[in-house]
Amino acid sequence: MRKDKIIYWVSTSLTILTGASSAFLYFTDAMGEAFRHLGFPDYFKVELAIGKIIGIPLLLIPAVPRIIKEWAYAAYGIVFMSAIIAHTVVDGVGAAITPLLPLIFLIVSYRYYHKLNRA
Repeated sequence: MRKDKIIYWVSTSLTILTGASSAFLYFTDAMGEAFRHLGFPDYFKVELAIGKIIGIPLLLIPAVPRIIKEWAYAAYGIVFMSAIIAHTVVDGVGAAITPLLPLIFLIVSYRYYHKLNRA
């Protein structure tokens, strides 16, 4: 049980760190250029940043209701999978590794969340 909690908190923290760091970077000019390179409008990075910032406490706070946490996991998963697709289409498979790592962290976090909270 202790090992499961450690794996859960480490994977959740890594998911949040990668999501939060990219969310805050979305407000920089460098990320604006990256979004234009991928073919997205400037307002899209603001939407993604706000969504990721809202998701941080939803995934971190244990008292958040299960259904809300499920939606936060789903939203983060969609964002990371969409990033993998966008980078693969525009820059090739090698560029998809960057969003693949947070997706792996998210999957591990999700699995251990359910393992620790079995009804």
